Amino acid sequence: MITPHVQARANVRKTWFLMGSFLIFIIAIGWGLSYMYDNPAILYVAVAFSFIGNFFSYFNSDKVALKMSGAKPMDPKNPQHKVALRIVENLAISQGMPTPRVYIIEDSAMNAFATGRNPKNAAMAFTTGIIDGLEKKELEGVAAHELSHIKNRDILVMTIVVVLVGFISIIADMFMRGAFKTKGGDSKASAIILVAGIVFAILSPFIAKAIQLAISRKREYLADASGVEMTRYPEGLASALEKISKQNKPVKRAGTATAHLYISSPFLDRDRTTVDFLERIFSTHPPITQRIDNLRGMNK
Repeated sequence: MITPHVQARANVRKTWFLMGSFLIFIIAIGWGLSYMYDNPAILYVAVAFSFIGNFFSYFNSDKVALKMSGAKPMDPKNPQHKVALRIVENLAISQGMPTPRVYIIEDSAMNAFATGRNPKNAAMAFTTGIIDGLEKKELEGVAAHELSHIKNRDILVMTIVVVLVGFISIIADMFMRGAFKTKGGDSKASAIILVAGIVFAILSPFIAKAIQLAISRKREYLADASGVEMTRYPEGLASALEKISKQNKPVKRAGTATAHLYISSPFLDRDRTTVDFLERIFSTHPPITQRIDNLRGMNK
């Protein structure tokens, strides 16, 4: 059985693997270009970019995720925000954890996510739709699920992926642009870069998806189970997920780089029961109906 402690250690190892792979990948590209153009400066820039990219992703990826989602700090004076803040605080205290920063996303879709590199630097965001649409016990179930991601260190690898996926898109774009900015005398080099740029541009979405799937959808099942251990009430989260699955609304500010962060896929119709084979394979979340069945099975 995978325990939260084992999951936390695995996520730390996975984070170092992703960051190390990114480092090697960028340096390899820089070496290839520097060899092609006989310009060592390109390699130096690639090395600097890879280290800066990893440093930035580790210390600022949570800020990037919150910014991309349009999240703002909750207002303690707002009655509805106050309820959510109290729920998160009580759960954190019960687990002996620091209380994460809590944010609100102005969006009628029902969803939530956690982000940050560790429990001391964690944040949790709820949409206005989920705050308005759930009962207190249901919201508590969602908060416990997200707090489990923090406790299990899922957020470390999940959040860093947001920035690394973004960097992959930037690199693909640089390849394409670079091919058209080389001088006429470098027609052979230009052709090579153009081909490499096209190939990388085509493959970059699959590379990004592979990185996201490397996180493993099992983390959602574990967070569901860990959340129930906190609340001792499986029906709270099960009922919340049921309402989320029935809303059929996408989160407006969600993108492919941040989709894996949310408690449920933020895209339209992604968690319906009748998904096709490929969609089920490449989804960042397990079927929500299966998660609900698992939770309700805990009551038997």
